[in-house]
Amino acid sequence: MKDIKRTGYCAEFSEKNIGDTVCVKGWVQTKRDLGNLMFIDLRDRSGIIQLAFDDKTDKTVFETAASSKSEYVISAVGTIRERSSKNLEIPTGSIEVFVTKIEILAKSETPPFEISKNCKANENIRLKHRYLDLRRPDLMNNILFRHKVAKLTRDYFDENGFIEIETPILVKSTPEGARDYLVPSRVHKGSFYALPQSPQLYKQLSMVAGFDRYMQIARCFRDEDLRADRQPEFTQIDFEMSFVDIDDVLAIGEGYVAKLFGEMLGVENVSPIPRFTYKEVMERFGSDKPDMRFGMEIKDISDVVSDTDFIVFKSAIEGGGSVRGINAEGCADKLTRKEIDKLAEYAKSIGSKGLAWIRITQQGLSSSFGKFVSEEKMREILNAFSAKEGDVVLILADTNTNDVLSRLGLLRVEASNRAGVKKEGYKFLWVLEFPFFEYDPESGEYVAMHHPFTAPLDECLPYLESDKSKVRAKAYDLVLNGIELSSGSIRITDPELQNRIFKLLGLSDEEAYEKFGYLLDAFRFGPPPHGGMALGLDRLVMQMLGAESLRDVIAYPKIQNASEVMTSCPSNVPENVLVDLGIEVKASENGENE
Repeated sequence: MKDIKRTGYCAEFSEKNIGDTVCVKGWVQTKRDLGNLMFIDLRDRSGIIQLAFDDKTDKTVFETAASSKSEYVISAVGTIRERSSKNLEIPTGSIEVFVTKIEILAKSETPPFEISKNCKANENIRLKHRYLDLRRPDLMNNILFRHKVAKLTRDYFDENGFIEIETPILVKSTPEGARDYLVPSRVHKGSFYALPQSPQLYKQLSMVAGFDRYMQIARCFRDEDLRADRQPEFTQIDFEMSFVDIDDVLAIGEGYVAKLFGEMLGVENVSPIPRFTYKEVMERFGSDKPDMRFGMEIKDISDVVSDTDFIVFKSAIEGGGSVRGINAEGCADKLTRKEIDKLAEYAKSIGSKGLAWIRITQQGLSSSFGKFVSEEKMREILNAFSAKEGDVVLILADTNTNDVLSRLGLLRVEASNRAGVKKEGYKFLWVLEFPFFEYDPESGEYVAMHHPFTAPLDECLPYLESDKSKVRAKAYDLVLNGIELSSGSIRITDPELQNRIFKLLGLSDEEAYEKFGYLLDAFRFGPPPHGGMALGLDRLVMQMLGAESLRDVIAYPKIQNASEVMTSCPSNVPENVLVDLGIEVKASENGENE
């Protein structure tokens, strides 16, 4: 029977196939032996179909089926018929295969966990046996979904005139905001390749080469601490375009997500995606990647409380800062005094000195600072927030307004989670006009917020040397439900402007050439104006599926310490290999290799 070809995947058959003779192959999900009647649920990547055996079944076939166990690999030939007891929870629940031939193709030991949907087994055990974990229907469906996303991606960009170009994996180490993974060279001892953090410079070179529109589903690598939406190796949908402005790039990105969500999820009206400046989202939501599925917008009440004697508000305003807050509308029943105390502790944990609050219930108004302000002033504050019965107002104050905004952004999310605020649907937004520089309090200097080839807005050029805080970039992010999906920019191609930027970033001509010489050389030969962006494929699929972690949408992920438990990677290598590479590993004082 090994030579008998499979006629289809398990879940592809339906009532229209009743009477057909078929051959199915897969894994035994479950077996129900009722004496003279036996059923096997056979599973492959498409789903499950029931195999049936009864007193009319050939004795040898029945005995072979009876000897099969969970996760045995079998091949079965039979006739599709209508099931007497239907299971409408699965696509094939109205049919079964009455088996006339069966063969065990491979036996299996008892798996270390149940191969089932929503398995609750320890994740490290599942990751150790990832090949078994991937058999689970929910995880397998995630990977199949990701495949379809990748296919649609290539189709969309092909339809829009983009050329898929593979860029190198072994590249020159250049600063891109995170640590590089380095690869030693055997031929050039003492020298190293880096694994690319992104294809940024190569895609710009492709524009110089004249390809005009480039795309790639690119593997990228960053040696940084992990979290739920970050892996050391990840995949991004990368594209670049020549002879374009910001609107052109955003139109391609917007068209892509609209097509993707429409075809894959049936979500309509993704486009037009609202656009906000960085300044707007920070002042309204306290984040450059706000979750727009709920309200709680930030309100500035500095003018309202400027004449109060409450020292917390007064000192913040006199120190050049501000007093701002959010209204958790209708959340008074969930945000009890006990929960508000927890929010106050959370506010302190993110740098605030304290949390001022007002809670309005049927029993009346309670506040952490009510005794320090008049009833009239309290009414003004409530009016500023449009607060009513059932609401909770949360207020922060500080001499640094940027700190107030960013902390309120975090508090907004924390309060919504504690109050169980419903967050449904998919809410996209574009964030534009990011600051070109950001202030580093440790060095007391302004540093680049983006890679050094990002172009500043034309109207900001006069401020490059005189007032860096006023310089905004031709940079943009696509945000979905509080997650940054993509970032990009229009690039600098003017050598004079590029040299100005390098000098402002503290790079001498020699240092700039050492790091980016090949790109600067290319720009001497007619670079077209260009720009692009990159969308995180892993994060995109994670959001579309509502998964909790990137590990749920990546076939072979790493864990928090950047290791892979299935293969015990990273690992030591033989001494002779290190000698060939000119590398010597020494033990540190604590016994670890260095």
